[in-house]
Amino acid sequence: MTHQLFPVVEPMQQLFSAGAGSYYSDSIFFLSVAMHRILPAELTHIVQLDLDVKYMSNIRELFEEFDKFQPGAVLGIAREMQPVYRHTFWQYRQENPHTKVGDPPPDGLPGFNSGVLLLNLQAMRQSALYNQLLDAEKVRELADRYHFKGHLGDQDFFTLIGMEHMELFHVLHCTYNRQLCTWWRDHGYSDIFHLYFKCDGKVKIYHGNCNTPIPDE
Repeated sequence: MTHQLFPVVEPMQQLFSAGAGSYYSDSIFFLSVAMHRILPAELTHIVQLDLDVKYMSNIRELFEEFDKFQPGAVLGIAREMQPVYRHTFWQYRQENPHTKVGDPPPDGLPGFNSGVLLLNLQAMRQSALYNQLLDAEKVRELADRYHFKGHLGDQDFFTLIGMEHMELFHVLHCTYNRQLCTWWRDHGYSDIFHLYFKCDGKVKIYHGNCNTPIPDE
């Protein structure tokens, strides 16, 4: 499997991890981007979840989100709920002061969090655009355009291509990936953190990212 993924994963490991030996440098953190190329054709839909999640509702509701995909969408994912990409895109934002890149929702582009993923493998296989974006040169071109060097694996790739191709994504409501990490609140963004962290509605899936305790409710 790793051998099959190497041509796709290798350039991403260089761009979307903190270097050899770092947590997100392992190829397992990039499986989602090209799973449609290695799994049997009879597998058409997959839900991929981080281990640090807790269901608060029937998982069937999450699967039903596949029915809401618009034409052209290949993947379901929730927005990142911290200003991590505001920070990562700092140079691009400085050069483009009116950009929405890295801004908070609802109007901004805060990036994605891959703790909960809906992969429409059939749509991924059929999407010429998505498969073009997996090309190593395309990935480097986008990364250079946005001065982007990430460290969070697959979600960096999804965030980067989402800056120009939101049509590839079905955006899950934050309650399907209610992230709990508050690291960036205490590291320079306390004044705007709430704009990213806000999530109204009954939580369906808690995500205890960065080892954050999950409520018992």
